[in-house]
Amino acid sequence: MIVIAKDENDKRTIQEDLEKRGSEYHMIKLYDNYVFMSDGGDEEKDRLYSRKFRKKSIIDVSGVRIGEGLKIAAGPCSVENEEMILDIARSVKAAGADMIRGGAFKPRTSPYSFQGLGEDGIKYLVEAKEETGLPIVTEIMNPAYYRYFDGVDMLQVGSRNAQNFDLLRFLGKQKKPVLLKNGMGNTAKEWLETAEYILSGGNGNVVLCYRGVRGIENSTRFTMNVGSIIYAKSETHLPICADPSHASGRRDFVESMALASVAAGADMLEIEVHNDPDRALSDADQQITPFDLKRIIEKARALKRELDAWDKQ
Repeated sequence: MIVIAKDENDKRTIQEDLEKRGSEYHMIKLYDNYVFMSDGGDEEKDRLYSRKFRKKSIIDVSGVRIGEGLKIAAGPCSVENEEMILDIARSVKAAGADMIRGGAFKPRTSPYSFQGLGEDGIKYLVEAKEETGLPIVTEIMNPAYYRYFDGVDMLQVGSRNAQNFDLLRFLGKQKKPVLLKNGMGNTAKEWLETAEYILSGGNGNVVLCYRGVRGIENSTRFTMNVGSIIYAKSETHLPICADPSHASGRRDFVESMALASVAAGADMLEIEVHNDPDRALSDADQQITPFDLKRIIEKARALKRELDAWDKQ
């Protein structure tokens, strides 16, 4: 059961009532409200991510309001060096991106693959932000690394950590916005439940990011079921991002997957971009050029405007 207190007096009344009944409860402050969660509710309905709790959320990431229009985060899979990330940051800004994405701490399938620059990678991302004015989103893998993320605007939880519950609980106690990817083997419902771990800690600044799932089909790197985006939009007030780069695994598929995601209702796209994709140290095949990014942004935003106009009719 979830109960929202209207004011301080209501908060005290709810507390007294729950204590009189001997109910175990947890209280958090979320969206400037006191929220009480106790046993005895309908598991399918009483969720903080549910549209029954809130109709729509706008997540502010250093002035970028995700959930209004179509927002774009773009940049390399991995930060490779200082000059490279500064160059790409300038390019994606010129192409129309709203945020810089880039990996400093990189979880890789092979322990011998490039693992990122760590703390130095974040330092270079912050320099890129200071020069371009674009907020940055980068992945956090371990709560112990959080001390390096002061200058980071949005924390990304990657697919491999989507059910790292200790990390999710930790992020729930922070205030920084979180871009939460689905696990590559998770159902859409399980994806929403991972968001609940963060929300129930008191951090309501969550954007869900769909990056496809592993299936039997191997014509793309992952299977991108846009129906999962449609389902999530019907169930949650949280904004939805799509990652067509990881889903496709091929740069020539990124545009089509991006447009399909926007048509399904995505509020944001996260796209991997490199000035010399073939020489990228990680995920070279799926990274596009800034020239291609500009074209995709123009098409995607035009589609979003048309869809919004139809919705208003």
